[in-house]
Amino acid sequence: MKILILGAGRVGESVAESLVSEQNDITVIDTDPQRLALLQDRLDLRGVVGNGIQPSVLREAGAEDADMLIACAPLDETNLVACKIAHEVFRIQTRIARVRSPEFIDGSELMRSEGFAVDELICPEESLTTYIRKLIVYPEALQVLEFSQQRVSLIAVRAMEGGPMVGHVISELPQLVPDLPMRIVAIYRRDVLGHDRQVICDGSTRIEHGDELFVLAANEHVRGVLDALHRRDRPVRRVMIAGGGRVGLRLARHIAKDCQVKLIETSAARCEYLSTQLPAPTLVLRGDSTDEELLEHENVQDTDLFLALTSDDEDNIMSCLLAKRMGAQRVLALINRRAYADLVQGQGTQIDIAVSPAQTIIGELLAHVRRGDVAAVYSLRRGDAEALEAVARGDEKSSKVVGKRIDQLPLPPGAAIGAIVRDGPGADLMPTKEVIIAHHDTVIRSGDHVIVFVPRKRMVRQIEKLFQVGATFF
Repeated sequence: MKILILGAGRVGESVAESLVSEQNDITVIDTDPQRLALLQDRLDLRGVVGNGIQPSVLREAGAEDADMLIACAPLDETNLVACKIAHEVFRIQTRIARVRSPEFIDGSELMRSEGFAVDELICPEESLTTYIRKLIVYPEALQVLEFSQQRVSLIAVRAMEGGPMVGHVISELPQLVPDLPMRIVAIYRRDVLGHDRQVICDGSTRIEHGDELFVLAANEHVRGVLDALHRRDRPVRRVMIAGGGRVGLRLARHIAKDCQVKLIETSAARCEYLSTQLPAPTLVLRGDSTDEELLEHENVQDTDLFLALTSDDEDNIMSCLLAKRMGAQRVLALINRRAYADLVQGQGTQIDIAVSPAQTIIGELLAHVRRGDVAAVYSLRRGDAEALEAVARGDEKSSKVVGKRIDQLPLPPGAAIGAIVRDGPGADLMPTKEVIIAHHDTVIRSGDHVIVFVPRKRMVRQIEKLFQVGATFF
């Protein structure tokens, strides 16, 4: 697929890195030649220097035969205008815009072809806020990702002593938790060298303390799954946020009703602005989140969740380490550099969760890049793995999956189908959705939404081909 990316900032760079690894033809447009040169030195892509809202620049970048435009320049207006030009002048089929302003929403008249002609809006700050809010609701989880219109969740959780299922083999789970249908699709275990390795996940696999598990279950069973694998943490009621930028402000607004929030910001002018934007119970503090005296004075030891959300990776890491040492129950660091995220998160480290802003939106983009009928994609384990929701189409003659049992499908090694969402008759014969936890003998029907875990990105193409429908596949 030929993709144009407008903007070589943090989001554009991360998007380019993810997409170029899948053998897409990537061209990045930016006004900064030095930034483009550094990107070209590191990745196999083409850079074009110029303003992406100028037709001549888009034409030089190859817009006339491009399949997709991803506009993620710093300014909303640049991205919106670029999408309009891409539609009107070059007829680019898919147009995605990064937009921060809440005034623009998907499906509005402004986004239609007669308006700005945007097929999909992405907002990294909003995606990140939604991601973190899930971790506040379920503090034991490493990730909670929803599929099929919030009917099914993929839960990443570290097994801890005290959970009913820890220490038992998977085949014993129906007896241990008979009212909790779930499917463990992957287990990662740390070896003697400190590396996470995927272990075979079948009925004889024993769940050990410290294992990182990926589990699929219906949304109403998320709480039960976490209780079965991890002793329950106390509810998150006291939150301390380091960084009053866009993410910190959005998150504080969302959780102020349910949590006692303290927000630390270094800029006096920004503190004044935050005070006018947040409800009265929220305490805005001017200071340095790596200041031990400040954290001690604000009783960080009583904090249920400490969030480092500044734009500086090093500050986020240091403030989290300090807060954890001083007694914070749980700490989360916002980290842009993948190498840092891999370094600081994991068993034996003090930082509980490292979140990459770019990774939270990669899935929204990958759903448009994936071939075939893909409804949702999530990037997992810092981009190494994926979970996707593929729709089975066709019939037994035209499809490789329809009418087949799961154990008959040629899935790549380590890949697993965990759940299926299927149409079913309602009380008045109105269609409803049924969540089916997948087993080896589950038969896939046409129209099923199939949730697949893929441990390596290079295996995704095999899954795409598997769900291909005859000659209609492109």
